[in-house]
Amino acid sequence: MTDNRMEWARKRDELVDAVKRLGFPRELGEQVAKQLGSPKAMDRMLAYLYNVKPRTAELIVDEMLAICSDVDNWHSKKAAEEANAKYNEILNYGLGADDEE
Repeated sequence: MTDNRMEWARKRDELVDAVKRLGFPRELGEQVAKQLGSPKAMDRMLAYLYNVKPRTAELIVDEMLAICSDVDNWHSKKAAEEANAKYNEILNYGLGADDEE
């Protein structure tokens, strides 16, 4: 197992345990971990669970959706920044066709 997979598995187990300690079924923790997808996102969820101690599954799912939305927005922002950087490079240096003349 690679280091990334081991880290993901550790965070998943920690998240499942935190959900169970709050009195919710293991399956809820497993699905939340699956949806979050990354150890960083699971860390954010763990911080929420440890600090807020939500009393309903709906609150847990709502926070999971908020975290997923933040992650999606971050990915979109990074893709837009990369596209903008390439566009600016074309504006500043052209497409390279002028070099052949």
